[in-house]
Amino acid sequence: MTVVNTARRGAWQTVTSGPMVWLTRVGFLGYGLLHLAVGWLAVQIALGRPHDEGSQSGAFRTLAGQPFGRFLLIVVAVGLAAMALWQLVLAAVGHREERGRARTFERLASLGRVMVFTTLAWTAVRVGAGTPTSSAQQQQSATAGVLAHPSGRLLVAVAGLAVAALGVGMLVYGFKRKFMRKLATGRMSHTTRTTAGRLGRVGYIAKGVAFAIVGLLLFQAAVTQDPGKSRGLDAALHELSIQPFGRFLLLLVAVGFVAFGVYCFFQARYRQVTR
Repeated sequence: MTVVNTARRGAWQTVTSGPMVWLTRVGFLGYGLLHLAVGWLAVQIALGRPHDEGSQSGAFRTLAGQPFGRFLLIVVAVGLAAMALWQLVLAAVGHREERGRARTFERLASLGRVMVFTTLAWTAVRVGAGTPTSSAQQQQSATAGVLAHPSGRLLVAVAGLAVAALGVGMLVYGFKRKFMRKLATGRMSHTTRTTAGRLGRVGYIAKGVAFAIVGLLLFQAAVTQDPGKSRGLDAALHELSIQPFGRFLLLLVAVGFVAFGVYCFFQARYRQVTR
């Protein structure tokens, strides 16, 4: 136990050290830029003139096309990798302010974020290196692979419902402004706190809607055995655009993604990284 405790203490000291905290905050800036780019792509889809797929890889390609874009992607990738390491340590020994089931839930959520941030960091590296990559195509191929197995339809259906439930949970999380507990609100002025709260609420609700649609499309892919319906965020945005009043709704979602991107900039400064 002494060796395990020593290892845990060492990991915690590493992830809460000055350089790692700084890199994690850089990661929040990169995460914010990613959501701004997704919001911009959503607007293009709503207007009927998409320049790229409305996915994470499409957003990174948008960033890569800006001045010093490839250098920017390297910085974003390093920051996202630092965020993945931070969440990994939180999953192992963090969230000590919580107790019982609440702490278990938070640790599992951190484990999920490890996979998200790792995938995003790797996608940023591939796009920065000029390697052809498509988040939508990768998800479609992965879904097709699972559907080919005897129990594939059940697994994909369960995964779809889980993602949809995650979307609903994210929507509720944003509406109740539970994210504010993660910020050092004591260091924020009243105006800053109010602004961050409003941006976070709108952003989480928009992301919740998008995730719920992704999950429902994944479930539909299982029911119809059509992996083409499972193309992640890109499919969700396009599906929303063809609904009644879809373009208007998609513009609202785009505003929400932009709001979340700006909220990430607040997180870069005020997120309690060392908890």
